[in-house]
Amino acid sequence: MATSVTVQAAEEKAPPTRSVRVVLLALMIAMLLAMLDNMIIGTAMPTIVGELGGLEHLSWVVTAYTLATAASTPLWGKLGDMFGRKGVFLTSIVIFLIGSALSGMAQDMGQLIGFRTIQGLGAGGLMVGVMAIIGDLIPPRERGKYQGMMAGVMALAMIGGPLVGGTITDHWGWRWSFYINLPLGAVALAMVTTVLHLPKKQRATGIRIDFLGAALLTVGITAIVLVTTWGGTEYAWSSATIVGLAVGGAAALAAFLWVETRAEDPIMPLHIFRSRNFTLMSLIGFITGFVMFGAVLYLPIFQQSVQGASATNSGLLLLPMLLAMMVVSLLVGRFTTSTGKYKIFPIVGGALMMAGLFLLSTMDTGTSRLVSGVWMAVLGAGMGFLMQITMLVAQNSVEMKDMGVASSSTTLFRTLGSSFGVAIMGALFTSRVQDEMAARGGSGLTERTAQLDAASLAKLPESLREAYQYAVSVGTHSAFLVAAAVSVLGFALAFFVKEVALRGAGPAEPKASAGEGDDAPKVTETV
Repeated sequence: MATSVTVQAAEEKAPPTRSVRVVLLALMIAMLLAMLDNMIIGTAMPTIVGELGGLEHLSWVVTAYTLATAASTPLWGKLGDMFGRKGVFLTSIVIFLIGSALSGMAQDMGQLIGFRTIQGLGAGGLMVGVMAIIGDLIPPRERGKYQGMMAGVMALAMIGGPLVGGTITDHWGWRWSFYINLPLGAVALAMVTTVLHLPKKQRATGIRIDFLGAALLTVGITAIVLVTTWGGTEYAWSSATIVGLAVGGAAALAAFLWVETRAEDPIMPLHIFRSRNFTLMSLIGFITGFVMFGAVLYLPIFQQSVQGASATNSGLLLLPMLLAMMVVSLLVGRFTTSTGKYKIFPIVGGALMMAGLFLLSTMDTGTSRLVSGVWMAVLGAGMGFLMQITMLVAQNSVEMKDMGVASSSTTLFRTLGSSFGVAIMGALFTSRVQDEMAARGGSGLTERTAQLDAASLAKLPESLREAYQYAVSVGTHSAFLVAAAVSVLGFALAFFVKEVALRGAGPAEPKASAGEGDDAPKVTETV
């Protein structure tokens, strides 16, 4: 006899734990696929370039994937709302696996970039599908207890990705960095197909997909991501290409907002932003993405360049931050489930995130690994208070019919935040490193050598090595100081969050106020 899970409209009961955990296991595997991919590919890229050539197009292997993921995210969310969550989610898994298989068979860099685009299209639906199905499956009041699983998957991807990627590339070849997705994806497909049963969407006939809105949003997102990816690296910030992309992207997004106010069934209904909590959580999610991905990129650079850590185990360098994030997220989830309270968490998280970033900005050439690890743990704890609570409150702030677009919009804001964080922190870091090196007679070190590892540094003359280490510490100071300033906004926004009762099981609680969403799911088990 097979266990299945069915969603019904009700609020009184909590979902049966065994059924939900079986489905969540399948969802976490799919989530791992999306998060692990770029981490694995990063370590395989030197080998890929060595075999396929096309070094000048290297950045597009990552950029094409990122663009496709960001641009397709809102569309996947809306399609799930319109045609049913399960079928759309399974479709995204299939597309991701097709892209993975094709990428593994690529014969040149052009093919790899094209196949990575297909893979990215599927990845956009993976994250949104997981979040939206969880939103359908588990009432917000009960959802907190499962937050630790999602935080654990994120930590596993960030820590294990580089290690797995290096091992696979060294022993099986770089193509298996893509092929490894196939068995994992097959397991996720089989489990979702057999154990997840959601009611079919009953939609009015004559559905009109908002193609114009989708096209304008895609153009706007693409332009923004390209500006943040190319600005200061491929092109100067003041170049015609970057300025043109910025202006074009802004115009496309302005046109998108105008179209959405008139579309019969908009791809991103603007009424969801009438909820104060939803808007605040989207902005806080943007800031969290800004901070997190900037930290993930530049902390290992500092530890490798200044503290002499090995690049081989770069994922392990982030362990203090990621473990703190996972543990705090788990505790926050448990507390939210038992009490239904959550307003204090964005405030505490914002304060810890500010403190952690400021402490990290004080690192210099004399900072020990123990001290930097403690400060990383402070930052990780702050993010642990924020990472899952933003999605939880955002989903609780909309009606069930808008669960997909709410999940995709929140995910999109976090993705865009990460793009801006990497770009802005990267521009400051590179500029300060180059300026300091020029001032100390090391102008021969270009932007490419701004990520020298310990082995490469050992080969430099002592004076040049010390100058470079000092320059990296100065660049790190500037990058994290700006991130700390940005996090002040997130801390301030947290005070305006309204504590609306979470839908679902638990002690008797008042209904959510109008405008914050009052439909909620119940999960029942059938055997």
